[in-house]
Amino acid sequence: MTFELQHTDQQSDARAGLITTDHGTIETPIFMPVGTAGAVKGVHFAELKNEIGAQIILGNTYHLYLRPGTEILRKVGGLHKFNTWDRPILTDSGGFQVFSLTGIRKLREEGCEFRSHIDGSKHIFTPENVMDTERIIGADIMMAFDECPPGKSDYQYAKQSLGLTQRWLDRCIRRFEETEPLYGHQQSLFPIVQGCTYKDLRQDAAKYVADKNADGNAIGGLAVGEPTEVMYEMIEVVNEILPKDRPRYLMGVGTPQNLLEGIARGVDMFDCVMPTRNGRNAMLFTYEGTMNLRNKKWEDDFTPIDPEGCTTDRLHTKAYLHHLFKANELLALQLASIHNLNFYLRLVKDARRHIQAGDFTPWKASAVDNLSRRI
Repeated sequence: MTFELQHTDQQSDARAGLITTDHGTIETPIFMPVGTAGAVKGVHFAELKNEIGAQIILGNTYHLYLRPGTEILRKVGGLHKFNTWDRPILTDSGGFQVFSLTGIRKLREEGCEFRSHIDGSKHIFTPENVMDTERIIGADIMMAFDECPPGKSDYQYAKQSLGLTQRWLDRCIRRFEETEPLYGHQQSLFPIVQGCTYKDLRQDAAKYVADKNADGNAIGGLAVGEPTEVMYEMIEVVNEILPKDRPRYLMGVGTPQNLLEGIARGVDMFDCVMPTRNGRNAMLFTYEGTMNLRNKKWEDDFTPIDPEGCTTDRLHTKAYLHHLFKANELLALQLASIHNLNFYLRLVKDARRHIQAGDFTPWKASAVDNLSRRI
């Protein structure tokens, strides 16, 4: 994987770049739709390409390990072959999912023992076997196995957790270097910066990660309950240290406003379930603000869902989508998910265009004001 930094904004830390992988190129800044179990909920892959414009999607190691399992994935030749997505894929290590299983997991130096949320069976994730699993999945970008501590952890716990994450990172790197890709395309390993909301821990973590000289780096453990301004402060602290010639991935973030503020602080890659999850609940994001399509005000609004959006947006009306939600039609979930994902991809594409044009900062200020409205 390579990263070319193409443009920088003069009034902020926003950047435009190009990531090149064996499965294609990715124009940054970029939003990555979440395909947890090998599929983006409610959306066909043809729509991901042609309507939404996705350049890279996510898979999740925890869920794919449990279902369909590594035996099936290896037999078929990896996730690209299994789900037919022929563009880049990134896999989370499963750390966030495992550590969210409070009460059915045990954490120790070796790794994390947990029980499946599906059938209660016992498993253990270690840095080594997670690297092996991500090799079998075959993602272009693999994430290191880390502990994602609760957002309100006290300092002592956060410090101990960070130490464990760093020791696990060293083991991930060793295992990654001892093994080879299985399917003829190269894979990259991204370390993850943790440290909760403590500035000194985030600085230590960023320096530790920067010294690993990885192809790219991630910022984890944010958007987990801390105030938004604290999240932005931690991004600034970390990006002051992470190398500028490598892509920076802010994990699990967030709202359209979060994306623009993250871009302004030097983030290149984002993922979040919000566009599809909120879409399935009739909440649509637009440049004019957020709309709830269940509200009666849309009942006789025969204007397009979004006249500036994709074909789906221009073809169908707000009144029709309102009707589908009221009638509990599955198509409502699909159309709303397509719209929201397309909007997120348009947003980062527009941000890239304004970075290139040199007017990102005033454009962002105007866009954030509008995005915050409820219509």
